[in-house]
Amino acid sequence: MKIEGWLFALGFVIFAAIAGVYFYLSHDQIGTTCLAMSAGLAFLVGFYILITSKRVYPRPEDRANAEIDEADPEYGFFSPHSWWPLPVAFSAMVVALGLVFAVWLVVLGVTILLLSIVGWLFEYYRGEFAQ
Repeated sequence: MKIEGWLFALGFVIFAAIAGVYFYLSHDQIGTTCLAMSAGLAFLVGFYILITSKRVYPRPEDRANAEIDEADPEYGFFSPHSWWPLPVAFSAMVVALGLVFAVWLVVLGVTILLLSIVGWLFEYYRGEFAQ
């Protein structure tokens, strides 16, 4: 976990430096605030991961002498045939466009989003891939 922590710590340094340069060159308070908050979030995540890495047993990814066989072979189940992420993404796009253009589009997008999330959730309870 140390690699991830140091990557976020590096992100903190980069965002903080960019925020300082950005404020010096533009005197824009909003953009500087966004960059400073990004630096703060990177610091929080990096600090948490670095502190946690001292408390847990080192993973094979953290050791230089680790073998490939030591890694966890099971990373989870990922559906190779699912089409449900496509309607979820489309309906999220409709909701975002509705926030820009019209309220009725938000209502339509939220309705489609709820239906597609329910379809994705119950994908393995009905149809050809029911278990």
